[in-house]
Amino acid sequence: MNYKLALTHPIFKIISSAAKALDVDSYVIGGFVRDFILNRGAHKDIDIVAIGSGIALAKQVAKMLPNHPKVQIFKTYGTAMLRYEDMDIEFVGARKESYTENSRNPIVENGTLQDDQNRRDFTINAMALNLSETHFGDLLDPFNGRHDLDVKIIRTPLDPNITYSDDPLRMMRAIRFATQLNFTIEPQSLKAISENKDRIKIITKERIVVELHKILESKIPSIGFLHLEQTGLLDYILPELVALKGIDEVEGQTHKDNFYHTLEVVDNIAKTTDNLWLRWAALLHDIGKAPTKKFSKKVGWTFHAHEFEGAKMVYHLFKRMKMPLNEKMKFVQKMVFMSSRPIVLAQDIVTDSAVRRLVFDAGDYVEDLMLLCEADITTKNPKKYNKYHNNFKMVRQKLVEVEARDHVRNFQPPVSGEEIMKTFNLKPSREIGQIKEAIKEAILEGDIPNEYEAAYQLMLKEGEKLGLKANV
Repeated sequence: MNYKLALTHPIFKIISSAAKALDVDSYVIGGFVRDFILNRGAHKDIDIVAIGSGIALAKQVAKMLPNHPKVQIFKTYGTAMLRYEDMDIEFVGARKESYTENSRNPIVENGTLQDDQNRRDFTINAMALNLSETHFGDLLDPFNGRHDLDVKIIRTPLDPNITYSDDPLRMMRAIRFATQLNFTIEPQSLKAISENKDRIKIITKERIVVELHKILESKIPSIGFLHLEQTGLLDYILPELVALKGIDEVEGQTHKDNFYHTLEVVDNIAKTTDNLWLRWAALLHDIGKAPTKKFSKKVGWTFHAHEFEGAKMVYHLFKRMKMPLNEKMKFVQKMVFMSSRPIVLAQDIVTDSAVRRLVFDAGDYVEDLMLLCEADITTKNPKKYNKYHNNFKMVRQKLVEVEARDHVRNFQPPVSGEEIMKTFNLKPSREIGQIKEAIKEAILEGDIPNEYEAAYQLMLKEGEKLGLKANV
């Protein structure tokens, strides 16, 4: 492979010239090299290692670039970054690292290129391309990362127990790369993750969530969640999912394994949407089943109100993981809470009123909800599978027809509370709410159209029932 083809952008020659002016060696290392070899498209984050001061090299490069971009300096870490065109270029001096037991932040000393490659997380991220004039584009690959890319394996440069114990986030990164690239984690490395799993406790929730997001955004997220469960990391991170694992049997009656079902649902939804928060909803849609699971002789296994329980659990999970408690969390809650609604519709005769209520409750998220429910069909029985999906097609058709006719998405009552007050000469009171509720129910049931005149006439009738006199 001609590695010079990775360095055709003018920025690399500029970095080379800047390094020569400072009399230091420089290399591009890590993800940029890996993704070039894998032909994954242009990598916009470029890591440059200088055998000397990375900060001085960044400043020199900025001087030589048009418009002299601003250099961000991070003195604590001895790194600097500049943005050029659509690339983020980070400069660091080659270093060796040592760790204390209770922190993933290393003690850093100046080092050689070899020291710097030793500290890298995986062999596939330790490859470097030389930027010197005489050896421009030469590959430096001391750990056979190129071979590991060919055989699709995740392996640490040094003893995996030391690598993972030093920086436990690397365990999450190993699983994330295995998921994103569909690679195998080398057996010793996988064993070391299991042996060091409790070290994940020193990693901040925010850093863990970044890796979880990348796993969820992958083409086949289940690869990552299976690794997390098999290594024991999932017990520390998302115990709500682990609680779904297993099949109970009482008097010969069993239920499906809701953990593996959940992973199927996540893989299904990954085929239809890139919406990260809808993928979170798929991951969490059944978490309420563990605390609501019951057995009775009459009906067997039940999970009554698991959607309601699951929606409550979403808030506590997001809070514990320091995830946003804003509209994103509320969206996931809503999807979890409503996750069975379209499935119920797909089992029965689809009435207009049931569809109106679905649109009313789901609002702008009705399409997301339909995608989630379609992903939730994991039966291996072809007859059942086809029946559900054909019924969902009917539900979708009804959604279009009902919405076009009745306009209940983001419903606003045709008669306002102010008009009810004015008509009956009322101050704010319970009666206003009762009349509005009666109008809303009549529209959703299809007793009256979603139009002003019909709603106004019903308002008068409801007021009369309540003994109110209209100023007509």
